[in-house]
Amino acid sequence: MKLRKQEKAATSAPIEPAGHPWRRMVALGDSFTEGVGDPDPRSEGGLRGWADRVAEELSISQPDFAYANLAIRGLLLQQIFDRQLEPALALKPDLVTLSAGGNDMVFRRTDPDRLAERIDVGVERLARSGATVVLFAGPDWGATPVFSQIRGKVAIFNENLHAVAARHGAVMVDLWFLRELTHPGMWDPDRLHFSPLGHHTIASAVLKELSVPHSLVPLEPKPPLPRSWREARAEDLVWAREYLFPWVVRQLKHPSEAELTAKRPEPGPVFGLGSPPAPYLSGGHAA
Repeated sequence: MKLRKQEKAATSAPIEPAGHPWRRMVALGDSFTEGVGDPDPRSEGGLRGWADRVAEELSISQPDFAYANLAIRGLLLQQIFDRQLEPALALKPDLVTLSAGGNDMVFRRTDPDRLAERIDVGVERLARSGATVVLFAGPDWGATPVFSQIRGKVAIFNENLHAVAARHGAVMVDLWFLRELTHPGMWDPDRLHFSPLGHHTIASAVLKELSVPHSLVPLEPKPPLPRSWREARAEDLVWAREYLFPWVVRQLKHPSEAELTAKRPEPGPVFGLGSPPAPYLSGGHAA
C-alpha cells in the first residue's frame, strides 16, 4: 500500500521539462542557417530562422546558455570552412550545427561525392573538439522547376552525409524525409528559402533529434489554392524572372569582404540579460 501511494504521488506530480547538457551553441552555414525567409526585426540582423528558434528553446532550462551564429548567405562549402570553422572552434562550443554544400549543389552543380569528401574533413575537425555536431540532409526539391533536375545529386549527397554523420557520431536532421516541407506554405516566395513556418518546423525537428523537450507546437499550413496548368506555368515564369535569375547572378559575383558579416559573431544570451519573454514560460511542451 505504501508503495502504491508513492507511485500515485509520483505520477500526479507536474512534469518538468528535461534539461540538456549544452551551454554554448555555435551555428555555421549559409542563408539557411542565417534565417533568410524568416524576417523578424527583434532578431539579430532582422532574421530569426530555425537556429534562433532552437537556441531560444535550449536557453529556457539553461540560464547561462550562450549562442553564436556565424552563418553568411551565399557561401560555398569551402568558404564556410575557411571563414567559420576556426572562429567557431575558438568560441569553444559544446553544440555545433553545420549546414553547407547547398549552394555548391544548386548553383555550381558540384559532384556530390567530392563534396561529401570535403565536408567529411570539416566534420572530423569539429567532432574532435568534443562538441556535439548536428548535420542536415537537404530537402526534396522534386516538385519545383529547375531544382528538380538536380534531385538525384541531392539524394546522393544526402546519403553521403548520413555516412559522414555515422562516422563521426554526429546528429543527423534529415530534411528529405520531413515530408511537411513539401508543402508550398513551408517555403518563401523565392522558393529557395524556407518561410517562417518552414523554419519553425525545422527547429522542431532539430530539437527532436537532440531529444530535447520543447514548446514548439506543430503548425499546419493552409492547403494551396487549385491552379490550372497555365496558371502554374505563368507563376513559374514570374518566379524565375523575379527570384531565380537575380539569385544566380548574385551567386556568380564575388562579394566584397565588407559584405561578408556573420549574423551573430559572439556568443551571448538568447534573450538578453533578462528572463525569456512570457510566451516561452507558458504552455505545454511538445516532444
